[in-house]
Amino acid sequence: MDLVIRDARVIDGTGGASYRADVGLDGGRIAAIRREGDGGPRLGARRTLHAHGLALSPGFIDMHAHSDLALLRDPDHSAKAAQGVTLEVLGQDGLSYAPVDDRTLSEVRRAITGWNGGAPGDTAIDFDWRTVGEYLDRLDRQGIAVNAAYLVPQGTVRMYVTGWDDRPATPAELTRMKQLVAEGMEQGAVGMSSGLTYTPGMYADDAELTELCRVVARYDGYYCPHHRSYGAGALAAYEEMVTLSRNAGCALHLAHATMNFGVNKGKAPDLLSLLDKALDEGADISLDTYPYTPGCTTLVAMLPSWASEGGPEANLTRLRNDESAEKIRHHMEVVGADGCHGVPIEWDTIEISGVSDPGLASCVGKTIAESAAQRGEAPWVTARRLLINDNLGSTILQHVGHEENVRAIMRHRVHTGGSDGILQGYKPHPRAYGTFPHYLGHYARDLGVLSLEECVAHLTSRPAARLRLPDRGLVREGYRADLVLFDPDTVAAGSTFEAPRTLPVGIPHVLVDGRFVIEDGRRTDVLAGRSVRRTV
Repeated sequence: MDLVIRDARVIDGTGGASYRADVGLDGGRIAAIRREGDGGPRLGARRTLHAHGLALSPGFIDMHAHSDLALLRDPDHSAKAAQGVTLEVLGQDGLSYAPVDDRTLSEVRRAITGWNGGAPGDTAIDFDWRTVGEYLDRLDRQGIAVNAAYLVPQGTVRMYVTGWDDRPATPAELTRMKQLVAEGMEQGAVGMSSGLTYTPGMYADDAELTELCRVVARYDGYYCPHHRSYGAGALAAYEEMVTLSRNAGCALHLAHATMNFGVNKGKAPDLLSLLDKALDEGADISLDTYPYTPGCTTLVAMLPSWASEGGPEANLTRLRNDESAEKIRHHMEVVGADGCHGVPIEWDTIEISGVSDPGLASCVGKTIAESAAQRGEAPWVTARRLLINDNLGSTILQHVGHEENVRAIMRHRVHTGGSDGILQGYKPHPRAYGTFPHYLGHYARDLGVLSLEECVAHLTSRPAARLRLPDRGLVREGYRADLVLFDPDTVAAGSTFEAPRTLPVGIPHVLVDGRFVIEDGRRTDVLAGRSVRRTV
């Protein structure tokens, strides 16, 4: 065998009690598990690692990642590897970089610069792919730090076929969208995502989404919507997705399933009751969350959707025009824009976390209200100026969550972990660097919201089951040797809102395909990750 890990506390991902064992790895797989007290000779290998009681678990699966370009731009990728993440699911929120043509690629690069960088003119990455298969091939050809699966992004598909128009798709356009989704699934995607508060994906009605989900269901994939509201009308938005997936016969995975804003304080039980009823009736549903209260997105996402019709340049034109800008302000501050989930925006909850133009860095770390007060102007004036001057590229933290909702949802039987980690910006959300150790250290060990064994199951076997991966997510003979060794007594997120890029502590070793990507707490030069494609 290649490696034996001796005297580990094995937390195997099932949720059952941990046990002591030696674990042998060979050829990138778990070759043997010898429990304490088993008879027979000890396992032997070319190399031995003494765990000295460290916990050994399956690698963590990030069910909601925004590393689509980061994996290519930054081979180190310690932001995720150091957390024990061995697989990320990309293509989230309905917007990513395949399938595209030249026009769509340029538009989507501009639209989600705040998430991923890679704006038009950025030459750090050669965008030499157009299809889902070609993107996955690129990951494999380059070599990546951790494994990656991909969701077909419905908003990008709609952008490809219909552009940025707020209208129903024609029958011919819907046929073409279904073809693109089918091609993406055939090329290895595990499902389809939507961003139903983001343009242009939000322009799709339920009938259109249902038809696309029926395609996904044919390939045994799942639908992963960022649904139409996390604020006013959140429960109705969740119910819409449950009904839609049932009508389509498609498995459903609810992205960053939170209950935010003042209108939803204490209402997590209402959401969980809705899900339990559907599950008891036979629905195939799962969800992911990050263990923090603030959200993170782009500032432009807060605008009403009609302001973005026609694409980013049309949006900027409206912002530059005083009359249309005043209409935008009214919708945001008085009516409650759909971009802000139907809730009138509170500028003291909107903290700038990143800008595309380094000359605007002084805005980072301040709320819009704080910057406006320093300038002696109304918050909308400050926000409008920033949107225009930063070419729509600013990212934000939105401080609108509720701790009791976060804890209630993470206990649920279909819960999994997803960082929603945006790695761009001067001051990113600490979830990008801290989600998984924060679950283990703060919520499992310190607060006891979950037992350690339960917590590991939420982060490993449950997401592997959703992804239909037959040989990942458990410490079991024959399974992939994607493994994490961590200290249950010390594991913790190092990242904070003040220092968000700080790496975690208490995770000395991480293996991908049986090879160390983190060894003795340091990133190696190993690029063992590959695309993980839907299996037929």
